Amino acid sequence: MKSEDTPFEGGPMDGRVLPVLLGITGHPPKTYRIPVPAPDGGSPTVLVYVRTPRGHAGRTGLSRGWKYVYAPEGVPPSRLRWPWSRPAADPDATPKGKPDDADG
Repeated sequence: MKSEDTPFEGGPMDGRVLPVLLGITGHPPKTYRIPVPAPDGGSPTVLVYVRTPRGHAGRTGLSRGWKYVYAPEGVPPSRLRWPWSRPAADPDATPKGKPDDADG
């Protein structure tokens, strides 16, 4: 398996560089979760880091690689979205359709 030295920014891992395994596409995973054991033996705390581009190189605009940025609130769960599916409904939106007859 191939790995890449990837820097971490923010949180307890700030400034560290760890070797991260690359996937089939040659990119590291989108999220990196680090379980930290509790000192009293309770449930472990999970640190969540999100992959972001490290930057772009000069005129060519090629990516210089990836870095992980600390996400203290975690990553919101995402569902699989197909191109033909409807967009998520806004909870504050009123339903579309024929207006009520009582309105006039």
